[in-house]
Amino acid sequence: MKAVIALVLGLAVFPAFGQLLKCTSKDGKVEYATQCPPGTQEVKTGIKSGSSGPAPSGAAPTSKSLAEREANFRKRQAEKAEAESKQQKDAAEAAQRKRACEEARNYLAGLEAGARVTRVDPKTGERVFLEDAARAAEIARARESVQANCK
Repeated sequence: MKAVIALVLGLAVFPAFGQLLKCTSKDGKVEYATQCPPGTQEVKTGIKSGSSGPAPSGAAPTSKSLAEREANFRKRQAEKAEAESKQQKDAAEAAQRKRACEEARNYLAGLEAGARVTRVDPKTGERVFLEDAARAAEIARARESVQANCK
């Protein structure tokens, strides 16, 4: 007897599942209900008023689980961080190339203007000025540096 009462009460607790309708009255007032009152126009919304239970076997799930959504979110965050990191790295490399180009052009301009250039002699540690032959070789090397750095 107790089992029958428990079964009846258990079945009575289940909520009613049905189609949610959009009910529009003649004066334009809109309400949503499972049954439209008399004198209103009903439009099906495609929204269910409760869950329809698990998906039938063989049917593709319509929404992803929380774990899948979290994994996708983390993946998108990692991809975004990687793209930002790559963009910052590219910007830093471009700035370095620009700086190297400017330095090479300035050095070449100084050599061509006849500025005196010194080197440190590795044997004696003294400063030595470039002679004409070494200056021509240094100008050629500076031009190659400009071509390499200023593309």
